[in-house]
Amino acid sequence: MSTPETTRAYIASAEAHSAHNYHPLPVVVATADGAWMTDVEGRRYLDLLAGYSALNFGHGNRRLIDAARAQLERVTLTSRAFHHDRFAEFCARLAELCGMELVLPMNTGAEAVETAVKTARKWGYRIKGVPDGRARIVVASDNFHGRTTTIISFSTDAEAREDFGPYTPGFDIVPYGDLAALRAAVTEDTVAVLLEPIQGEAGVLVPPPGYLQGVRELTRERNVLFIADEIQSGLGRTGRTFACEHEGVVPDMYVLGKALGGGVVPVSAVVSSRAVLGVFRPGEHGSTFGGNPLACAVALEVIAMLRAGEYQRRAAELGDHLHRELQVLVDMGRVTAVRGRGLWAGVDIAPEYGTGREISEKLMDRGVLVKDTHGVTVRIAPPLVVSKEDLDWGLTQLRGVLGV
Repeated sequence: MSTPETTRAYIASAEAHSAHNYHPLPVVVATADGAWMTDVEGRRYLDLLAGYSALNFGHGNRRLIDAARAQLERVTLTSRAFHHDRFAEFCARLAELCGMELVLPMNTGAEAVETAVKTARKWGYRIKGVPDGRARIVVASDNFHGRTTTIISFSTDAEAREDFGPYTPGFDIVPYGDLAALRAAVTEDTVAVLLEPIQGEAGVLVPPPGYLQGVRELTRERNVLFIADEIQSGLGRTGRTFACEHEGVVPDMYVLGKALGGGVVPVSAVVSSRAVLGVFRPGEHGSTFGGNPLACAVALEVIAMLRAGEYQRRAAELGDHLHRELQVLVDMGRVTAVRGRGLWAGVDIAPEYGTGREISEKLMDRGVLVKDTHGVTVRIAPPLVVSKEDLDWGLTQLRGVLGV
């Protein structure tokens, strides 16, 4: 389908005045509600990406919008130079949700990962006793933790790394899901193992059964922090509050973001024990906007919604249905593999039916929005509020694109 004139004009204007660091699909969204978005031409699209899980609770969720609006009328920002009346409750409720003791709030996911790295190093020097300057963190290949200079230093994605060196030292990379390689990489200078319980950007890669349990046992045995980056996998996406719960694992630290802000404002946080986050002293780390009143108000409503368990149950039930339907396409040879948990799937398209980008564009023409990754993979992650009927309609469009 050719791109309509109004859409072309918007895209041309954006490309004339913005750095070309993204290659979005040629659609210009104007409004959105629930699991649906409407473009500048008035055409509706089913959102099966949900802002990479930032929109777990849907577009324009009334509870979240009302919470934000009420706070907008009171106070939006104080900086951390002063206390404000939403901060204490936010920290207490988030710590409770995580089964932890302390919260260090930031804004974006990358900021939270940077905070986790700094926390682990400081803990290593002050508590574990690693000699100064020797702290190391073990990470997994094909990870995606953000795009800051430090974070790309332990990325194996050439696109993320090229031309951005020199790189930050102190990281050891091992294959994802390989416990033996992880064990071999841990030394007396290792302060943390940083992992995604499910690797999202890599194509929704689920580790082998028992892997996370093995990581937990190894890190306890070797006095190393287990840091779970649940920025994309956490807060209901996989059918549990946290993806680690699928293996009955509680890490030493959660790194959270995306859905914590309800798709309204950027909110992220590191959540851990007093023994770990207690290493910080005033002035050693911070953020002007981290933990601001508006962010706390929205995140408090997110936490309240998750405490009820409705969204987790919905993701589990609809997720089972989603994966059953996608497995049919594997059996038919249209799809070579499907991975994921809950309302989250990485779908590898059989090469003869097109690349991930081509399938995404064809789905856009049919009124469904997804996004490709790593050539052959299409990611499906609808808002958790999506109806079964709408989800089935979206899957019907996928089958149509694949000639079923």
